Amino acid sequence: MLAARGALRRRWLSAAGAGTGSVQPRGPPRLSPHVVDLRSDTVTQPCPAMRRAMARAAVGDDDYGEDPTVNELQRLVAGILGMEEALFVPTVTMANLIAVMCHCQRRGAQVILGRDSHLHVYEHGGVAQVAGVHSQALPDLPDGTFDLELLELTICEAHGSRYHPRPELVCLENTHSSAGGRVLPLAYLQQVRGLADRYRLQVHMDGARLMNAAVAQNVEPARITQHCDSVSLCFSKGLGAPAGAVLAGRRDFVAEAWRMRKLLGGGMRQAGVLAAAALVGLEHMGVKLRRDHDNAWRFAEGIQELNLPLCSVNLMAVETNIVMVNISGGCPSPAELCEHLRAVSEEELAKTGHAVSILLFPWSAHTVRAVWHCDVSARDTELAKKKLEFVARKYQEKLTLGLWPTPPSVGGA
Repeated sequence: MLAARGALRRRWLSAAGAGTGSVQPRGPPRLSPHVVDLRSDTVTQPCPAMRRAMARAAVGDDDYGEDPTVNELQRLVAGILGMEEALFVPTVTMANLIAVMCHCQRRGAQVILGRDSHLHVYEHGGVAQVAGVHSQALPDLPDGTFDLELLELTICEAHGSRYHPRPELVCLENTHSSAGGRVLPLAYLQQVRGLADRYRLQVHMDGARLMNAAVAQNVEPARITQHCDSVSLCFSKGLGAPAGAVLAGRRDFVAEAWRMRKLLGGGMRQAGVLAAAALVGLEHMGVKLRRDHDNAWRFAEGIQELNLPLCSVNLMAVETNIVMVNISGGCPSPAELCEHLRAVSEEELAKTGHAVSILLFPWSAHTVRAVWHCDVSARDTELAKKKLEFVARKYQEKLTLGLWPTPPSVGGA
């Protein structure tokens, strides 16, 4: 399953022009298509306010603790998250690795996490490669949670055996990316905290999209993080900054995290230019993220109302800014559907009056993913829905006639 997903990702990133610095929609150049990029919330461009803040940022040597803008960001985020201190780092991948290294200082210790979690699947096995920590992966339920009985059984089995690695940390992901942006319930977090305390384990939250969770639950972020010993937060997803993340926790934890950041090469100098963008991203974040959630829901609801034989959406699973579109049958494949959504034809222009290139991500063997962010408007959302309807109905027409549609060529301008 993971190998197939990786192959889909490589194919699509290659087709989408990853590494070229621009996206080149298919179709006649004269159509000048309008591009709506829903592959991820990491594709955003810094807004004018961010660019101004970056240009004017007061800076110093952050490795010496002398960058005033970084220090301001760390104090602000620590307060928002209800933690004693926070540390600015380049990425959440680094923040999560540092958290594991700080919580699991005994080589061969065990971290319990989700089988489909970002930390387990998409962070290059850093907890094993770098930290020397063993991962015990539990099945993720559809809502992104663990079965708590299985979690406790796993802990008890390890504690009762001289042969098992000793668990020291539980890692949660909120929102849960592979589950489609699902939000972990507060009652569940409290239960995990109770289990961790009972068996003297620490709890770390991969909160790359934590602010989406807080907006969806209409609570302060600290209401969520109160159940955790540490938490990471990404600025380059829903908050729209070009780079940066934080790791927050107790004062002594962050002091050790600083050492691990240095070890991993994450110590930055005049990092205030990045911290300034993050500060702008935190302004009015509730309004911005709520708009993303509303647009995602509007798209999902629109697709479901179309009642297309080709694709469907589970509305109960749409809680934040991510929509997983399920594809029925074996044709088209997710990658083929994405290529058709990307392409622009004269027929589409004639029938719809729009030349639109929609970029989605082929997530699994039967699913494509769409992610809303600050660069996608309500109008973009409507255009994306209409484009998916147009492509799906064209596919259905050809299938009815016994014709198998041919995906557009990956090559060309």
